[in-house]
Amino acid sequence: MAHEPKNFETLLADCKAFLSEKQLKAHFTLYQGYVKKLNEIEEALGKADRTVFNYSFAPYSELRRREPVAYNGTVLHEAYFENLGAPGQEPPAPFKKAVADSFGSWDTWIADVKAIVGSGHGWCLTTYDFNFMKVRNNFVQGEHHVGLFPNQAVLIAIDAWEHAYFLDYGTAKADYLAGVLNHLNWKAIEKRLQWTLLAQSKAS
Repeated sequence: MAHEPKNFETLLADCKAFLSEKQLKAHFTLYQGYVKKLNEIEEALGKADRTVFNYSFAPYSELRRREPVAYNGTVLHEAYFENLGAPGQEPPAPFKKAVADSFGSWDTWIADVKAIVGSGHGWCLTTYDFNFMKVRNNFVQGEHHVGLFPNQAVLIAIDAWEHAYFLDYGTAKADYLAGVLNHLNWKAIEKRLQWTLLAQSKAS
């Protein structure tokens, strides 16, 4: 079944004091491109000859090498847009407790997010780590897949690539991040945490 791009037009109003319509629409177009390529790759994989493969180059092998780029480009952008919203929302107590239990304090978590976003282009993901049963931050680089830890549930996705902010902020990435942190959709994030903790309890 083909993937359909999701509609995030509500962010044009919710984030208007933080991201311009031009910036958001450009970002939506980029995201839609990942969805399109994911569909093309999955369709091609369905027809690919699996008896011909090679480290240097083969059609099947190259499709598999590019698949994570389109897949993660689709899924991480959807997570990012879904965890943005109107400004000034308060983080829920269960999330603050999970962060404090894992990082020692809320301020330590915020400082770590800022350090990751300032370290280079890529993604800053706050995840629940099912390997060690804790909240952690994950710096994902390359083409949305280098450094992605296994067995994680994404709680917050922050796009720290230039395309997410450069039209509005230029090189002032810290100002962009401040806007992200002020426009987090905590209801969506809390729902992700609830699902994650439920999955953990069923597995234990």
